[in-house]
Amino acid sequence: MLGLILIFFIGKYFYQLAEEYQQNKWLYAIIGVVSYYVGTFIAGILIGILYVLIANDLSGLENTPDIVLSLMALPFGLLSCWGLYTILKKQWKKNIVKPENEIAQIGIEPDPEDKAG
Repeated sequence: MLGLILIFFIGKYFYQLAEEYQQNKWLYAIIGVVSYYVGTFIAGILIGILYVLIANDLSGLENTPDIVLSLMALPFGLLSCWGLYTILKKQWKKNIVKPENEIAQIGIEPDPEDKAG
């Protein structure tokens, strides 16, 4: 149940970020959740490799409760979400285009220097 709440908030923050920068909201909410799962998956692989290198067997890792392994992988998932969120925010902030108020420009003659010709 707590995992669902975590997934909800990850999706919510990515949704709000995409909404702020006029991007595809649902796509980036899903990408945010996927980034969490990718981070935890990679952490699980790294934990397994490190355990084999340190303990030289997998029997101890097989007896470890799933909740302990999940709690060990949780920070990696959150870190991957935070990293993607930060990258997207910086990238979108660089590329933001401020819309010009075109209504205020009605009736004003353009500068002759702006004309190509």
